[in-house]
Amino acid sequence: MKILSPAISRLARLRQGKIDQWMHEPIAAQREVLQDLITHGQYTEFGRRYGMKEIFNIRKFKEVIPIHEYEDLKPYINRLMEGEEQLLWNTPVNWFAKSSGTTSEKSKFIPITEESLENCHFQAAKDVLTLYYNYNNESDLLTGKSLVIGGSHQISKVNEEIQYGDLSAVLLQNTPFWGQWIRTPELSIALMDEWEGKIESLAQSTIEENVTSIAGVPTWTLVLVKRILEITGKATLKEVWPNLELYGHGGVSFTPYREQFKKLLGPGVTYLEMYNASEGFFAAQNDPSEDGMLLLLDHGIFYEFMPVEEYGKPNPKTIGLKDVVIGKNYALVISTNGGLWRYLVGDTIQFVNLSPFKVKVTGRLKQYINAFGEELIADNADKAIAMACEKTGLVVNDYTAAPVYMGDESKGGHEWLIEFDSMPDSVDEFAFELDCALKLVNSDYEAKRYKDIALVMPHVHALDKTVFHEWLRSKGKLGGQHKIPRLSNDRVYVDEILAQMRDPKSK
Repeated sequence: MKILSPAISRLARLRQGKIDQWMHEPIAAQREVLQDLITHGQYTEFGRRYGMKEIFNIRKFKEVIPIHEYEDLKPYINRLMEGEEQLLWNTPVNWFAKSSGTTSEKSKFIPITEESLENCHFQAAKDVLTLYYNYNNESDLLTGKSLVIGGSHQISKVNEEIQYGDLSAVLLQNTPFWGQWIRTPELSIALMDEWEGKIESLAQSTIEENVTSIAGVPTWTLVLVKRILEITGKATLKEVWPNLELYGHGGVSFTPYREQFKKLLGPGVTYLEMYNASEGFFAAQNDPSEDGMLLLLDHGIFYEFMPVEEYGKPNPKTIGLKDVVIGKNYALVISTNGGLWRYLVGDTIQFVNLSPFKVKVTGRLKQYINAFGEELIADNADKAIAMACEKTGLVVNDYTAAPVYMGDESKGGHEWLIEFDSMPDSVDEFAFELDCALKLVNSDYEAKRYKDIALVMPHVHALDKTVFHEWLRSKGKLGGQHKIPRLSNDRVYVDEILAQMRDPKSK
């Protein structure tokens, strides 16, 4: 380990020149990526259907290949899972990432090819290490272990050669030998699928390790951190692991969790945001002191950006990097070396910098509230929650919200279900501060709240800590990358959770 770590560190630092190249020539880098994708794609059933052999530029690519959502590609994916080949990509597909980004009953199975593993997910992970070393030249990161809070692992019964699991599990299962040496816990624990037992095993098996970094979704990382502190009697994680220097997070906005993590982890920890989905590793912070994540442009993914107002149109328009502007909401459209073609991911992003290109995730296309023209997105909600916490001194662990529709004699509003770290003395005070914050971050909300014309004060429920946990369990979505939907334009989730609170047997 002592010999291996410096060698890996040197290799990581040498990669910076390649990163600088595509950062400085982003348009050319993306053009080369698309050319490589089409070279592979033309030999597939999908490529023949759309005449990829005749595609020589981006304009033609967008002209002949329509935007796809998961249901559009599902027939190909079903056939791939039955063992057929060369449908979406011209090399074998033996792995699928079972998407766990929503609480939907239906799972998505995203094809993972050797190229997407090596040239996207693993290369991006190595580049994140390079970016971190470039930011922190004195880092001792690889003198210790990385605690990876991954997902569960299952074997597909459709075909003995084809396997699937959460993305984190697929990556752990395929990690090169040297990667296994620098992470903890052992694979059998990392891939456990019973999350309550898994948290206990993670805590007990890693306390004595020299952990220098942690990677995981904030919600479940918090659960683990609190259990470790409970076992050890320590006040911060730095007291347990003095060499801890990095926490890599993603999956949900870190804004509501930041202060809680600073308190529990202790001083001297760097927080690095990553945008890594089942479909690909899209972006990562290259400077933790600056807002936004560097868009990774040379990792087997060609990007397009759909203005959100185009969503739902028969032929939605997309733009490329040269036409994007700062602060506008775009839906992310990707073509990948995993065989996804002009695929609508479902996330919305904004650019915060154009040189280099940096983005932030603002929400999901289908997670917003716009029942009264307020156009409330997750980014607004996260900021408002954080601001209300700062004003009241409270800590929010999780939340969801939905509209309250207008009645014959009642006005509309928003209903918030919020899990606090400890029950507030006054929910009304928090609701007031939340309302004030929402007015500050969203002018449309402010206009609708003026003199209660369209919206009344938010109605906030303070939830017991078991409520969200039990609701996820009832959906079979406990643990891993599963998370509570922040916002919904209908009341399905909120009404289910409220019904469960009134009658626990309803779950």
